[in-house]
Amino acid sequence: MQLDYEWFKKKIWEYVGINLSYYKEKQMKRRIESLMKKNGFETFVDYYNALTKDQKLFNEFINYLTINVSEFYRNPQQWEILEKEIMPYILKRTKRPKIWSAACSTGEEPYSIVMLLTKFFTLSEIKILATDIDDDAIRKAKEGVYMKKSLEGLPQEFVRRFFRENGELYYISDEIKRCVEFKHHDLLKDPYPKDMDLIVCRNVLIYFTEEAKDMVYRNFNKSLVLNGILFVGSTEQIIMPQKYGLKPIKTFFYEKVMNI
Repeated sequence: MQLDYEWFKKKIWEYVGINLSYYKEKQMKRRIESLMKKNGFETFVDYYNALTKDQKLFNEFINYLTINVSEFYRNPQQWEILEKEIMPYILKRTKRPKIWSAACSTGEEPYSIVMLLTKFFTLSEIKILATDIDDDAIRKAKEGVYMKKSLEGLPQEFVRRFFRENGELYYISDEIKRCVEFKHHDLLKDPYPKDMDLIVCRNVLIYFTEEAKDMVYRNFNKSLVLNGILFVGSTEQIIMPQKYGLKPIKTFFYEKVMNI
């Protein structure tokens, strides 16, 4: 079975360009085996062959692989720090910050950033970049339709102002959508955008190997301007941030203090 999985990783790399070796093997293998079982496949060979012929199966695999779990204002106390302390700090240095929501999933995070930015700018002044490896997630993000549950942590003023309710579904306003530019991007192989004042990348790197994390943090350093800020997830505190030219300024927030 292990040889099968090594073969499967190699074929996925050739076919899709996703390197499964950068993901924690035990977790990723278990996730894929569970998906295979659900679809009635016993071997990685049979499953791979089916993926190359069945678009629906392939889309399900990519969506499952990229672990699209998201919500608005996830860990609200951290968003409060972003609003009250981090953004004012960034705005002392630049009046037009460049912001990137990396691995943005189905859009909850970049749209949360835009809503928070309305405390500082008019909507016509806001433009942020949001990227993800999963094109299906990006399509859902552009549609901007969410279940009520994903809005539970969002301040009510934003829910009232920027959403239209229809039963259990909430439709985000076009004026918020227009503030986000969505693009396909693979953190493990694509070039990173430059001169970012704030990068938000949360609850993604926990699935990566130490080697992959090392590569991503180095790339984040190159992507940030000096004194730019990296905002990570609740389970992703960086061990030895100085190795990446970063300094912790608040829990889950790191400032770039040098080029590496």
